[in-house]
Amino acid sequence: MSAQLYYITDRRQFAGDATEQERRLLQKIGECAGAGVEYVQLREKDLSTRALEELAQKAMAAVRGYGTKLLINSRTDIALAWGAHGVHLPGNDLAASEVRAVFSQARAGAAAPVIAVSTHSLADVERAEAHGADFAVFAPVFEKSAIANSAGLEQLRQICRRAHAAMPVFALGGVNMENARGCLQAGAAGIAGIRLFQENEVSRVVTALRS
Repeated sequence: MSAQLYYITDRRQFAGDATEQERRLLQKIGECAGAGVEYVQLREKDLSTRALEELAQKAMAAVRGYGTKLLINSRTDIALAWGAHGVHLPGNDLAASEVRAVFSQARAGAAAPVIAVSTHSLADVERAEAHGADFAVFAPVFEKSAIANSAGLEQLRQICRRAHAAMPVFALGGVNMENARGCLQAGAAGIAGIRLFQENEVSRVVTALRS
């Protein structure tokens, strides 16, 4: 099975003023959708509720007609308001089971939401799985904020080979086209990243990671 891919947004890493950053972000989301990236997480945590709602509406338009699913970071209310496909929960957020219950009540009869959870240890992954998350994102595998994690790849390997593992785990944190293969060999079901997608031609990333 080929690697699944997860683009995590950060418009502030693009050059230009606020208008140009948003334009480039939406262009990148559309590029990811067109290239077959499975998931996009709208992770613009600094925005006000109103600004995030407006951006979520535009992001949904950018993925419409493709198979890409848009997840909103933490904000279940915004995901519900604008018809996003699900949410990404930080590790200290509500449990996936609680969020799924909220979606079930608000969208009776609709497709089940996709719920991803940030994790940093085996215990975190097991907790996310016990609460019915669709997948976990484990980080950092290689680095976070330029600080290397020499044990990350081995941690990922142990997590992916845990007993009775069923829930997919994605690798995040300093993953690039050169070291991503090691993550997949360790058992990761997918690769998540910000710079990996924002700084490269997405079709090239997709081809390289699925070859």
